[in-house]
Amino acid sequence: MAADSEPESEVFEITDFTTASEWERFISKIEEVLNDWKLIGISSGKPLEKGVYTTGAWEEKSDEISFADFKFSVTHHYLVQEPGDRDGREEGVEDALPLPMQDLLCMNNDFPPRAHCLVRWYGLREFVVIAPAANSDAVLSESKCNLLLSSVSIALGNTGCQVPLFVQIHQKWRRMYVGECQGPGVRTDFEMVHLRKVPSQYTHLSGLLDVFKSKIGCPLTPLPPVSMAIRLTYVLQDWQQYFWPQQPPDIDALVGGEVGGLEFGKLPFGACEDPISELHLATTWPHLTEGIIVDNDVYSDLDPIQAPQWSVRVRKADNPQCLLGDFLNEFFKLCRRKESTDEILGRSAFEEDGKEVADITHALSKLTEPAPVPIHKLSVTNMVHSAKKKIRKHRGVDESPLNNEVLNTILLFLFPDAADKLAEGFESRASTSSGSNPPPENEDYNLFSQFKSAPSDSLTYKLALCLCMINFYHGGVKGVAHLWQEFVLEMRYRWENNYLIPGLANGPPDLRCCLLHQKLQMLNCCIERKKARDEGKRASMSDRSPGGSSGDAGKGADSGDNLKETDKEVGKSWESWSDSEEEFFECLSDTEDLKGNGQDNGKKGGAKEGSKEPVNLKPEGRLHPHGKLTLLHPGEPLYIPITQEPAPMTEDLLEEQSEVLAKLGTSAEGAHLRARMQSACLLSDMESFKAANPGCCLEDFVRWYSPRDYIEEEVVDEKGNVVIKGELSARMKIPSNMWVEAWETAKPVPARRQKRLFDDTREAEKVLHYLAIQKPADLARHLLPCIIHAAVLKVKEEEVLEDISSVKKIIKQIISHSSKVLRFPNPEDKKLEEIIAQIMSVEAIIARARSLKAKFGVEKCENEEEKEDLQRFVNCLLEQPEVSVLGAGRGPAGSVIHKLFVNAQRISAVPPLDEELRRSGSADERRLNTGSMSDFPPPTGREIILRTTVPRPAPYSKPLPQRMYSVLTKEDFRLAGAFSADTTFF
Repeated sequence: MAADSEPESEVFEITDFTTASEWERFISKIEEVLNDWKLIGISSGKPLEKGVYTTGAWEEKSDEISFADFKFSVTHHYLVQEPGDRDGREEGVEDALPLPMQDLLCMNNDFPPRAHCLVRWYGLREFVVIAPAANSDAVLSESKCNLLLSSVSIALGNTGCQVPLFVQIHQKWRRMYVGECQGPGVRTDFEMVHLRKVPSQYTHLSGLLDVFKSKIGCPLTPLPPVSMAIRLTYVLQDWQQYFWPQQPPDIDALVGGEVGGLEFGKLPFGACEDPISELHLATTWPHLTEGIIVDNDVYSDLDPIQAPQWSVRVRKADNPQCLLGDFLNEFFKLCRRKESTDEILGRSAFEEDGKEVADITHALSKLTEPAPVPIHKLSVTNMVHSAKKKIRKHRGVDESPLNNEVLNTILLFLFPDAADKLAEGFESRASTSSGSNPPPENEDYNLFSQFKSAPSDSLTYKLALCLCMINFYHGGVKGVAHLWQEFVLEMRYRWENNYLIPGLANGPPDLRCCLLHQKLQMLNCCIERKKARDEGKRASMSDRSPGGSSGDAGKGADSGDNLKETDKEVGKSWESWSDSEEEFFECLSDTEDLKGNGQDNGKKGGAKEGSKEPVNLKPEGRLHPHGKLTLLHPGEPLYIPITQEPAPMTEDLLEEQSEVLAKLGTSAEGAHLRARMQSACLLSDMESFKAANPGCCLEDFVRWYSPRDYIEEEVVDEKGNVVIKGELSARMKIPSNMWVEAWETAKPVPARRQKRLFDDTREAEKVLHYLAIQKPADLARHLLPCIIHAAVLKVKEEEVLEDISSVKKIIKQIISHSSKVLRFPNPEDKKLEEIIAQIMSVEAIIARARSLKAKFGVEKCENEEEKEDLQRFVNCLLEQPEVSVLGAGRGPAGSVIHKLFVNAQRISAVPPLDEELRRSGSADERRLNTGSMSDFPPPTGREIILRTTVPRPAPYSKPLPQRMYSVLTKEDFRLAGAFSADTTFF
């Protein structure tokens, strides 16, 4: 057995040499990728049109392969062509050169401004690159390079692929490639040289021609002519201080006496530095033949002024400092602050000492005593304003974040009605300035509803702009906290003294606006109700006769004030108190006809028959008779009652209310309680109706409140007469519905004696408390939509002056994006940053347009035709990577560019050197040298493309395209050669 097992063990040790090696697997993977991408067979296509490499779309697709454990990425780069251009790889003339070899000789797309480096160097429309997958990996050794090239060559031969295949070698930053392209009986080798220091013999055309010819090694004695394309690039940098039109804003002038307060309502705009850092002028000789020009180490015919083609590109400054962008970013940073106003300003700001403290504590102690206290002396306003005076007294000028001059300017801008606080004049202006004018109907004005900000003429919008400016120029977050503190004090002062807040539209809070704007509108509603009520009570005290009360008094008192409740309230002004119910009643009952008559428009609701009220009650709270309608049972005229107006609500109150109602659940008890809560307004109207119409029944109420729920029909009675009989609708006859219950519980109480549906005192205090507890970060969050709104309006205003089509598109995108983001509460910071970045990009584009206009003297140009040409040229520079100059150096734009270079050269030139140049050389040479040297600096980049078609390697071989590209800059020298050879017999 042992003897038998020995040969078996030897069999297992035999190595199978038919197994594929790692190298073979690698070649197989390359072939597999080429097959998957359908790059097999003869490539066909039309000759490329001029400029298609720049205007056309380039696409790429990638895959990953590995050689043992070393990973490579394979990427296919190609110009997207029409479907017909890429069809039929298998069809084509057998002897035709592969498409990439034809592209080597094509002159329509030399020096494309924006393309892959291999496209610029070799003029290819399609190629595949194999490169190390990791950025840190590199193919450094020569043996590995050769191994990869061999793999590529075998894969191309096996598959018949005619697309060039490149391998990236050395570190990636060097952009070194070697490659190969194969066709039927032909092969092109792509080679490259990259040096840091340039050999002196290669700095000019004649030296490069020698290299090219020696590399071709053409056996023909008269070498076919070499065609050349040459581009020299000149860079202009020294222009910022001479041509930048915008000066940074004068910060002192913003608050000094020179500029009015209206300056606070504007956002700044523009770049503080030149947003265009460099201008690159490329002078091109596209079609030259060897021998036409001379360019060697001692002399050159390449004068940029004589170049047939000029093209310009501008280099934009990286993130130029722009005023609007800085304002937005600094304001946005406020949103991330955590400090409260007290922490920023210091709690000592509200501390009092000495006599005034004693007075206040004494006053507060009196509030708990049973004895009556003169309420007007205990006004919260008096306390707050005495504290305000002490703040200013204790806080020195240096300590205060905002000096008085700045603060007063801002407050007068925000509250223009406060300029003259004389009694009648102030009140009349306050009432008229509260936004009663209809808003202008235009797209820009209505942006606030999309952004959920505030109208551009509102107090909230102005406040946002002022806070933004304070944050940037006057003390940062401390200045913001100080101004907000003053603003809240002003709000309380206006509430206490019945002064309406200017810059707010009349009516309930506008839910399309930001919450802060809604809160201010709510406060204005409270002031309006309180003011009307107080004026009514003053009028009733001064004149109790029927004609002695004013319309405002009647309207204000309707809004309702339960005296039993108000007797318990503390902190109201003296005018808010009434001596007796009788006085209150007489004042209001005689002004019923001045109540708004909008109640008879058919409020929705329903009821069923209820109990009748005693007829012997005195009617109260009547507005006017309801047409010819009479009560069903007493037969007296039906009167429309004075009712309470529904309570205005802000979005947070609505949300709070909906949450409470939702928490009641879906049970019968919960539904019943929910209905009772929602019927408060209905109950109030029923009580008012009963008071105005003693002896009425539910049907009477329904006929006024919801006419559609009272169905009338003609019937014939016993005597044969046609009579009209009415009854409640079916939905009102549901047993125990809320309308019947409400009617049964309603008592005949006029609106003025009911509990107020809208307690303006409580709501105002809630608003003032809400404002007082806002941190600067909360404030910034509330007002950021207003700032973005203002920034968009500013950008639109500035764009109109420049008329740039690309900017118009971006502005539309900003509005669309902002409306989606700002519509919801608490938007994400990342999305807000995106909006701000978009606004900044537009500002930079407009700043660049103005910079270029100033540099090219568009506005100064007197010839209209030339002015239009320059304007078009500037617009193209903004939107295109490179722009051709019509007329080259002799056109309007060319002459301006020439002058810019001449001026820059004069500034930088050294006189002794000029003198030396003038003395040297012959007259012609001196003229040429001084012309080129004085007008233009030495070229920053020299690019030369040499092409020819010669037979290689033997004289009888097929003539094939040869190409060499050379680029020479200050610290970089590169030769990229594509040399073709006939492989039929070699």
